[in-house]
This record gives sequence, structure tokens and C-alpha cells, in this order.
Amino acid sequence: MPFFTTTLLRPQTLFQSQPQSKTLISLLLPLLLRRPISSSPSPMASSSSSEATLREVLAEKQAAVDAHAEAVRTLKARPGTPQSEIDSAVESLKGLKLEVAAVAKRLQAEGSANGDGVTGGLSKDVFRQTVVNTLERRLFFIPSFKIYRGVAGLYDYGPPGCAVKSNVLAFWRQHFVLEENMLEVDCPCVTPEVVLKASGHVDKFTDLMVKDEKTGTCFRADHLLKDYCKEKLEKDLTLAPAKVAELKHVIAVLDDLSAEELGAKLKEYGITAPDTKNPLSDPYPFNLMFQTSIGPTGLSTGYMRPETAQGIFVNFKDLYYYNGNKLPFAAAQIGQAFRNEISPRQGLLRVREFTLAEIEHFVDPDDKSHPKFHDVAKLEFLMFPREDQLTGKSARKIFLGEAVSKGTINNETLGYFIGRVFLFLTHLGINKERLRFRQHLPNEMAHYAADCWDAEIESSFGWIECVGIADRSAYDLRAHTDKSGVPLVAHEKFSEPREVEKLVITPSKKDLGLAFKGSQKMVVEALEAMPEKEALELKATFESKGEAEFLVCTLGKTVTITKNMVTISMEKKKEHQRVFTPSVIEPSFGIGRIIYCLYEHSFYTRPSKSEGEQLNVFKFPPIVAPIKCTVFPLVKNDQFDEVARNIAKALTKAGISNIIDITGTSIGKRYARTDEIGVPFAVTVDSVTTVTIRERDSKEQIRVAIDEVASVVKEVTEGQSTWADVMWRYPTHAASSDE
Repeated sequence: MPFFTTTLLRPQTLFQSQPQSKTLISLLLPLLLRRPISSSPSPMASSSSSEATLREVLAEKQAAVDAHAEAVRTLKARPGTPQSEIDSAVESLKGLKLEVAAVAKRLQAEGSANGDGVTGGLSKDVFRQTVVNTLERRLFFIPSFKIYRGVAGLYDYGPPGCAVKSNVLAFWRQHFVLEENMLEVDCPCVTPEVVLKASGHVDKFTDLMVKDEKTGTCFRADHLLKDYCKEKLEKDLTLAPAKVAELKHVIAVLDDLSAEELGAKLKEYGITAPDTKNPLSDPYPFNLMFQTSIGPTGLSTGYMRPETAQGIFVNFKDLYYYNGNKLPFAAAQIGQAFRNEISPRQGLLRVREFTLAEIEHFVDPDDKSHPKFHDVAKLEFLMFPREDQLTGKSARKIFLGEAVSKGTINNETLGYFIGRVFLFLTHLGINKERLRFRQHLPNEMAHYAADCWDAEIESSFGWIECVGIADRSAYDLRAHTDKSGVPLVAHEKFSEPREVEKLVITPSKKDLGLAFKGSQKMVVEALEAMPEKEALELKATFESKGEAEFLVCTLGKTVTITKNMVTISMEKKKEHQRVFTPSVIEPSFGIGRIIYCLYEHSFYTRPSKSEGEQLNVFKFPPIVAPIKCTVFPLVKNDQFDEVARNIAKALTKAGISNIIDITGTSIGKRYARTDEIGVPFAVTVDSVTTVTIRERDSKEQIRVAIDEVASVVKEVTEGQSTWADVMWRYPTHAASSDE
């Protein structure tokens, strides 16, 4: 499609009757005769390069408008200029402005990425509001405590929302827990402080917050900065390319900015409180955990858990025993988690209480192969490796086996779970073209992690992280071992004893006691816990100097250790087993986020019989649909009503959720009501021997004997057959005139 349709007068024509305008012509020609852009960029061009081109064109066209406007003002100010000449110049200026408007519109569309594949051609805001209005009106979810004006970040699931959530979790259990023989646990939400101290949450689970200096209202500092940058990029079409690059860079490194750097950016851009425009405080850390006390005295501090994983880690020893002391094995948990978000927004995507489904797969750090990796190796889907992110490339389709063999994905077990997550999400109904796996950048990676990927789903809010799949190495079990004193380790028994050279550290408790008295125990423990490298360095220092400085963390100071206080040697020993701390591969699922993205991916509209009216439809796959089938008597009739009730009983007995509607309203309206909550099949009773079954999206119907209805619906909803399969077996039926 051409960018511009306006034909402009050439500058030579515009000024041909004014010889004295040669200087104006020489000024305008370079601007008005820039390189023409008459068609849209190649579909193969990346969005970033297309956007850069459009911004460059817009800047050139705007410069042409400014120059032409100045020329028009000059003509008007010059005595004796014919009115026809002025009118011609003004018309030419209007044409230039139309060109600028066309480029600006195209740039806006490019920046907001509102293609039909994302929002059905609607703007993101309109599409999102349509979806949310439908979800709230049909009671999929509603703000909690609504009659008391609600609380930000808390939502209730209504009947269809509960059913969708239950179906998603049931499929999650089937797809992961049953398929992988996982050990499922259910741990308390209230967690003692010592557990979360060991995991690092007490000290480090923070976001940077700023306050409105006059009202005290709190905001997440990074959100304010990100919103500012995104709004400038989307709405300020005159930004210079250097400024565009700067704002995009700020968004990319947000997670890596310190409090001081974040505060400096807020001041540099003049960012104020969103509603009041009041000045903001400097950013400072805010811990996101809900603190509570355990017991009536208030002396035992606890927290509402921010994740479910810690309950699995602290139970590792018992789970390992339950599994026959064998690795690898996985434990899973579904449960509520709590995060005291500073300023929740984006509906179900950022809430203060939410459901997590987490897996901790324990594996030998020396062998991260997976026996079932070949089952997923041939999957091909969108991946976004860190190298592509850092070089400005886009996500691309890669075969999973290739990504693992080339080392893009760290190991087979991590790759296996990435593949299983892809299958889980796409079977739920997530569009695979709007699902990508993005590798964490170096600044996002925890220091102990070997590799980490996020399953991101594209929605009207952009790309949303819904599942994290990380190789966390042995960090978690070691942290709880150190804090609790209970070794959370695994054993590998050797068929034959092996002779190994081992470090032996033997503190002289007598000499250490004389030197350190009451601190002796802490010094002994620190010496015994020394890593091999540090111990050998200490030994070398003893041999050259006779003494050495030694840091005792529990004392918080450095002490002097002499040669006679500790013996360090390497000795050969026979070992019958290897003792090691397992590594952990952790897929963590934000169930609420997945469900919201599923709502958007499943939503579409289609025209009704009423002119100009659009009907809302959720095309949920049967596996997650809140209700699998509806039953309608075609007309109000005692015989038809009785048949409908019998069919509903048979469906219920077969385990198929259903509703019966004998209201007598038009069949078209009843279809529309159930399409709007995503019911995949509708049974219409129009005789006492056979009925029709209608499929939601195609609106095709088949005729089936009454006693076969339940079995047909069951085999299609459970995936034993497809709708196309059953259409081959049963006669088709013309759609109702109300369709």
C-alpha cells in the first residue's frame, strides 16, 4: 500500500511566475525532492529498522513542511504577490502536511504493533477493554471487595473463571506431574523468617519505590521510567534517531539500574507523580513480602510466601528418601503466593495474591542429560537467544535439538522442560506464533544460575513473562544446608571402592582454645568449612610465613592463625560413594498470567444478524472451556424439555460439564450467550428421537441419536476424536435460521 496519495505541485511550478523567488526555490528543492518513499517497507524487514526508516522520512517531510510554510509566509509578506500564487503555495503546503500525517499514522501503527494477528485490527486499548468488559460482565473475574471500592491488585474468579482455572491446573497436573512421575507436595503459605532469610528473600526481594512528596502515594520507580520511555516512543513521532536509541536502551537495562541511576534518570526526564504532577522522592528499596507473626506473642516472625519453591527445597531430604534415594526426580507444588506490589496494574497480570505451579527437578550436576529429550528435540518454535537480543535481532524459529547441541540452551534437561512448556501452552490454546522463549541477558541472570529462559506470550500489553525455566545449579539446597546445618545432599554408591585424594583439615582445638577462648567454636567451624583452593593457599602461607590472616564470617572479623593451630594436608582415601549437592532445573508457571493471555488469544468477534452488531466469542479448546456443552430445546415444549433434561443427566454422568437453557428465547440468542463464555458444543433438541450438535467456531451441525449424544461429546472434548472425525460419521444438518 502506498504511503502517500497526494500529488504535489513542483516547486518550479509554484514559483514560475516569480523570478525573484529563485532563492526560495533553491531553499525548498533539497527538502521537497527528498528520496521518495512510496510503499511500505518489505515484510521481511525487522520492525526496528522499519521504524527507524519511517522516523527518518517523517523528519525529512516535517523539515519540508517547515521550509514551505516559511516560503508561504514570505510570499504573503511580499507586496504585489498575486493571490493565485499564494493560494497555489497554500495548497501545496496542505499537500505536504497530508504526507506528514500519512507517515505519522504509519509510524504510529508500526510502533504499537496492532496487526490483525494481535488485536483483530483494533487498537490495543480498545481490544483490551472489549476483552476485559466481556470477562467482567460474564463473571470470569471481578475486582475483590467491589462493594467497598475494591483493593488494587486483588481479584475474585467467578464461576466460569474458576472452571477455566481448574481445567488449566488439571491439565498441568496431567501434562507434568503424571507424565513425569513427579512428587506433589502442598506446603503452608505462612513461612518462618529463617527459611526466607536463607533463600535471600528477606534481604533481597525488593523493588525500588518512589513517593509523591506531597501526598505520600507510592509508585514503582522502574515502572514510571518505563512508561515515560514507551509513551515517548509511541506518541512523540518527531524524536531524533539518537533519542529513540537512548530510550530503547533505557528500557533494555531497567533491571540493571541502581537506585542512584534510576533516580538520576527520573530527574533527567523530569518525571513527576502521574496524577498530581508533584515531585517524587529518591528511589529506595521496598521488600515485597507480606510480614506477619506466628503465635500469640508476636516474637516469631513469618511471611506470606512469595513463591512455592522453598517448601520443596526444605523437604528435599525426605523426598529423596521417598524416591528410593535415586536421582533424578522432580517435586511439584501448586499453591498461592503473595507479593505486596507497590502499585499493581495490568489487571490479572500483576496482582498481590496469585497461583503458582512450580517444579523443582533435582539432577546430578555432572550429568544433565535427559532420557526423553528425543521426544521434544524436533520441535521448532520462536526463540530469542541473548546474542540476538544484544545485536538487535528479532526472535526466530529454531529447532530445540539444534539449540541444545550448539550450547544455546545449556543442557538437555533444561531443553526438555522448555519443549514440554511449549507443548503445554500451545495445547491450552496459546497461539504458537505469539509465544517465544527469551533467554535472560547477563544482567538479568542470578550469579549462581547456569542458564535461564522465559516463556513470553504476546498480549495487548506487549510480551508478558508467564513461565520461567531456569537451571539454578545447586544454590538453593546449599543455602538451606548452610543455614539449617542439615546436609541436603545426594549419594552415588560405587560398585567398587575408589581411591581419591582428599583435603583433610584438622584444627588443633587446644591451641585455638588458648588463642580465641569463647570464639574457638566459630573459628574451628570456619576452618573446617574452607574450600579446597583457600585451604591450600593458607597452607602455602604457613610454609612461607608461619602464620596467616583468616576471615571468620561468623565473627565478622579477620584473625591471625599460626601454623600450629591447624594441619592441612592432601591424603589418599578409599571412598565407597560420592556425596554431592544436586542441581535444580526449575520451571515456574504464573497461572493467572497464562489464563489472561489465553483469554486474549481466544477472543474474537463475528457479525450477527443485526446490522452492525458484533458478537463476542471465546474459542477455548474443549480442554479448558469452562462448560463443555449446552442443551437447548428448540421451542418451549414439555416433551423437548424432558429430552433436554435427560441429555443433561447423561452428560453429567459422563463427566461432561453442561448447562441446560429452557428459557424459550430465540435459539440464536442462546447460541450467542454460550459462545460468549466459550462453550464449544451445543445440543439443540428439535425432536424426541434425534438432536443436533453444533460446533462453536465453524457453526457446523450434525444430527445424532439422543442416546449417543453423551458419548460423542465426550470423545471430542477429551480429544479422542476431532470434530472433523465425527462429521464423517454423522449426517450434517443445516444451521438454524437464527444463526
